[in-house]
Amino acid sequence: MGHEHVFRFPGNAGDETENRSTPRAEGSMTQDRPYPTLAEATRIWARIGLLSFGGPAGQIALMHRILVEEQKWLGERRFLHALNYCMLLPGPEAMQLAVYIGWLMHRTLGGIIAGLLFVLPGVVAIMALSWIYALYGNVGPVEALFFGLKAAVLAIVVQAVIRIGSRALKNGAMIAIAAVSFIAIFGFAVPFPLIILVAGLIGFFGARAGLPAFRGEAGHSKVGKLQIDDADTLLGEESPDHTQVNRAWAFRISAVFLALWLAPVALLFAVLGPASAFAQIAGFFSVMAVVTFGGAYAVLAYVAQEAVQNFGWLGPGEMLDGLGMAETTPGPLIMVTQFVGFMGAFRQSGALSPLAAGTLGGLLTTWVTFTPCFLWIFLGAPFIERLRDNQVLTAALTAITAAVVGVILNLAVWFGLHVVFEEARTVTTFGLDLDVPVATTLNIAAAGLALAALVAVFLLRLGAVAVLSCSALAGVALEFAGLA
Repeated sequence: MGHEHVFRFPGNAGDETENRSTPRAEGSMTQDRPYPTLAEATRIWARIGLLSFGGPAGQIALMHRILVEEQKWLGERRFLHALNYCMLLPGPEAMQLAVYIGWLMHRTLGGIIAGLLFVLPGVVAIMALSWIYALYGNVGPVEALFFGLKAAVLAIVVQAVIRIGSRALKNGAMIAIAAVSFIAIFGFAVPFPLIILVAGLIGFFGARAGLPAFRGEAGHSKVGKLQIDDADTLLGEESPDHTQVNRAWAFRISAVFLALWLAPVALLFAVLGPASAFAQIAGFFSVMAVVTFGGAYAVLAYVAQEAVQNFGWLGPGEMLDGLGMAETTPGPLIMVTQFVGFMGAFRQSGALSPLAAGTLGGLLTTWVTFTPCFLWIFLGAPFIERLRDNQVLTAALTAITAAVVGVILNLAVWFGLHVVFEEARTVTTFGLDLDVPVATTLNIAAAGLALAALVAVFLLRLGAVAVLSCSALAGVALEFAGLA
């Protein structure tokens, strides 16, 4: 006979306080194992947050190894179910996946704890590095360290273009979307949100029209080497009661997180005015949180376009430095935005001291970037089946992912121009405004480091942290040799 277990979860408003799992087959690996308490789960999430290096792919693999293979909280099918839903959302999918599983295991409080612990190590690390950068960034050894990081970051972005492109560009229509997206952002400086909107509409209507090119599936089909059946896990095959759609609870949770997200933004605009650096940071990164589909590298293209070229918060080389920080610290790569907000407020500090303004600007950026992630999960997760099975939405995501390939290619070209050459000029050709490098400003040392980083990534297949570390040390060595 099967066994029935009663699990108790921390209560939520509008949720039952008790949840019954479905009967499990006799001999199940987890039938006699106690359900983890919230305190036990907190320790697991803290461990994941401290180990979450390597970008979204590495972070998702880490969560799979710990939560599915080691802890057996949930199985492969449920894990992929959640992951594919998170891919439909703007923002960092790995962090949202942590929130989703935390909510699945221990309701809203569990989701909040999982999300906070996933980003907290990165917040602390990036803030510390931002202080060091602002105070000592022009000191020889520190400058040399970031000189080396830039070359590695260029190689990693090129790798992202190829990796995402090989998955997304499955037919001529997707290749065309990627090509048009690249031309639009590189040649005409079309805003990233508009590119994403148009691509999504193309995928949506392409699927509605029944075009074969838009029938492909987006998302992950497998994570990790060890596959665990849902029936052999603590959650089992059925969803807990608290995951059922509850419209009253959805309304309340949406109101709370909308207020937490947008009330500070509105207050800054009302008190300081739209010209204030803090209001601009809050407004810009709030928009970014809504439109940034396609992962961290797509976000960087948008941030570089706006923060560097329009707001003037930092220079192209500094944008690369920030990405180097995010690549070498735990947490989502999108944490680079905290560095951008720090530098923007640091340089437009007003009545505050630059470091105080920078700290507040960085924390404000993090707040408006990540608070919406909790909203998307708590509001949308109960509807996951409806969204996941909708082929039209899947087609829209597929087209958006193809457009993101073109956007990231633009990022790689833009970074390359500013890493390998010290100067670029704008040339208008056939109606296109193109950034063309000045050949006489070629930086031989930077070009050599970038080439070595590309060899390490594509031929030696070294990981991101190893490549970044070696490149940073090489930059310091070149500085001491007088070659940088």
